Formats: sequence, C-alpha cells, structure tokens
Amino acid sequence: MISLKGLCKRYGDRTAVDDLSLEVRPGAVTGFLGPNGAGKSTTMRLILGLDRPTAGTALIGGVPYRELRNPLRTVGAMLDARALHPGRSGYAHLTALARSNGIARGRVTEVLQTVGMAEVARRRAGALSLGMSQRLGIAAALLGDPEVLIFDEPVNGLDPEGVRWGRHLMRSLADEGRTVFVSSHLMSEMQLTADHLVVIGRGRLIMDAPLAEVIAGSALTAVAVRTPHADDLSARLGAAGVTVERLGENELVATGATIERVGDLAYEAGIRLHELRTREASLEQAYQELTAGSVEYSTRGTAA
Repeated sequence: MISLKGLCKRYGDRTAVDDLSLEVRPGAVTGFLGPNGAGKSTTMRLILGLDRPTAGTALIGGVPYRELRNPLRTVGAMLDARALHPGRSGYAHLTALARSNGIARGRVTEVLQTVGMAEVARRRAGALSLGMSQRLGIAAALLGDPEVLIFDEPVNGLDPEGVRWGRHLMRSLADEGRTVFVSSHLMSEMQLTADHLVVIGRGRLIMDAPLAEVIAGSALTAVAVRTPHADDLSARLGAAGVTVERLGENELVATGATIERVGDLAYEAGIRLHELRTREASLEQAYQELTAGSVEYSTRGTAA
C-alpha cells in the first residue's frame, strides 16, 4: 500500500504538491489524474525517494522508499521509459538491473516475454520506438515481481493492440492483489482500466473516490425515461424538484435524481414506464467538471 500524509513539495515560491494525503490500496487499479502542472509526476518522484518532501511523508508498505531493504522486489516503477543508456540493449539493461538487485537472470527472459519483446531484446535501446521503449520500461518495473507498481503514462506511444495489452496487464496485476498506481491523460482508457481515481489540481487533492462514484457525481449523468405518459411524469418529477428535458413525444431525461428516485416517483403516480436507464457521463466529462478551476495551462479558441 502507498500512504501519503500531509505531503508537500515546494520549489522556491512555487508549491508543486500541497498537503496531499491519501492511500493507494492493493487489489485495485488506482488512476492518478490531473491537468498538466498539477503535481502528478512530482508526487510519484516523492513516493520513490527521487525528491525529498518539504513536509509530510510518503510511505510504501509503511516505510519510506529509502528504507526498503529490497526496493526492486517491493516496488516497480516506470516514470520515464527513455531513461536508460541508448547504446545498451534491452536485455543488457534488464540484466544489469537484475544482477544489482539479486534477481535471477531467468527472470529477465520471463518479463521480456510478458511484454512481447523477446524477439527484439538484443536491439540497442536507442533504436527502439517509443512504444517498444514503453514495453521495456514496464518490463523493468515487473522485474522484481513487486507488490507495488507505479506507472506514469504507461501506454503512451503504444499502438491499439499495445494499449489493449497494457490495460489487461494492469487489471491482471491488481487482480493478483498488487497495488497499481497509474498516471494518465487518456480518460477513455482510464475509464476502462481504473477501479478508483485520485484527482489533483495545483498540487491539492480534488477527488479520491471509486470510478463509478466520480462519474455518477457528474452533472451530465442523468436518467433516461421512455413512457406513454411523458407529460404526466414530467409534471410529477418537476414537482419533486427534478430537472426534466423532453427529447421526444414519449422520451425525457431527468437530472438531479437517481434512477431509483425516478422509478419510485413514477410508481407512486401510477405511471407506466417502457424504459428506465441511467445515462452516464463519460469520465472525460466528469474530469473536466472536477478540474475546471485547476487548469494551469488552458488553450482558448480552436486550431485552424
């Protein structure tokens, strides 16, 4: 488990991480979201002991990273897939990591097969595409068979097959009971991958909740209804303080109420329903609502 308590990081007069407290629990994929400049990469560096916090603590399994006896066997991370010697082959890179951490060489072959790089493992790292570099970075994170995994944009540069593979890998790692913490800007992919979301903006915590709860909280999440008595239901819902939009003669959309509430109001009024379903917002829509006041670098207008 990853535990942050009152975590702060300042660079001069700029605060990158501001009093951040949360827990990333095992057995789930936790998505880490936020606009550019929100402090996501800094937070991950603090967790991994690459930066020292100005205040607060970042613990892995109850201890700071620097106190772990076998770091690579406890936590695997990929923050920058290109951060390796470009003249060294992928196999040599992983072998060096294995030898320095007391990991059997056979494990190198295993992780190369897991990430689909067995046939290109002898190529120089500098000659690899971005997608293959990402796979190599994931292989390095898996090398020690750790219980905690931290990934920063793990599917960046992967083709559609690779993105799908990465999604299933994250899910399978969580299903094995591991702690999986994934930062990404790909909202559609996070919606398919994550169980839980942590959203930050300007270094501060905005949301720490299950994915379903984040989406359900969006103002764009609504209840779609189809009924031959749309006028009657519209009046009944309006009287109960529910906002109603008519889509057609027999269809309407209700916001400001759960599907159970809409169903109960229709039942109490003796109104027959032909369809009742939740029309969910996308994660992208919910995310934009949450971070609207925390975007540091906004683009106005449209490109030609």
